[in-house]
Amino acid sequence: MREVIPRIMDEKETTCGYENGEYVLPPLPYAAEDLSEVLDAETVLLHHDKHHAAYVAGANSAAGVLRRIAKGDLAAELAPSAMEQLAFNLGGHVLHCLYWKSLSPEQQETPVGTLASAINASFGSMEGFERIFRAVTLGVQGSGWGVLGLDPVSGLLRIFGVQRHQDIFVPGVQPLMACDVWEHAYYLRYHSNRAGYVDNFLKHIDWNNTQQRLTSLSHE
Repeated sequence: MREVIPRIMDEKETTCGYENGEYVLPPLPYAAEDLSEVLDAETVLLHHDKHHAAYVAGANSAAGVLRRIAKGDLAAELAPSAMEQLAFNLGGHVLHCLYWKSLSPEQQETPVGTLASAINASFGSMEGFERIFRAVTLGVQGSGWGVLGLDPVSGLLRIFGVQRHQDIFVPGVQPLMACDVWEHAYYLRYHSNRAGYVDNFLKHIDWNNTQQRLTSLSHE
């Protein structure tokens, strides 16, 4: 696990996700108010300092229970429940780390290079990507995520609507970018207007970070 979690951050932050045997909360890569074109600072701080932090604490708690079970200090019958809690909370930690990196305070130019080629090959055009991403993300039932990932079988990019944090990932898919559509991510500004939030998210995707993640996977 120690080698997997840091991949959510860039090379300068490889210790942010897991340090000294514990999951840790990475700092925001920008000031909370820097995302004002997409989100208010109050939402960003509550989301990061409270919600994301709670998933980190939950992952550490569940991992601690599993360690005690492995040592024989707790009954093995507790393992399924602890693993379920680890999957939920660690999934939340991983996707939140990616979410913060998926957002750019400034509107960036559309993707170029290998990422642009991958988007065109996978969706036909940038417009095709946005059409599918918007529909899939808005279509998530209840709380969840819209995730752009790399399909290890076809080599194409795929978009997934993820309910909760851990429910529908295809094994081997590598997430490149994620949009959080749990209500706590946007409700103070957008209320029930998830579409307005997703539209603004699409304008502020950090394509540089997405490109870097795609490039790093091609070198593995």
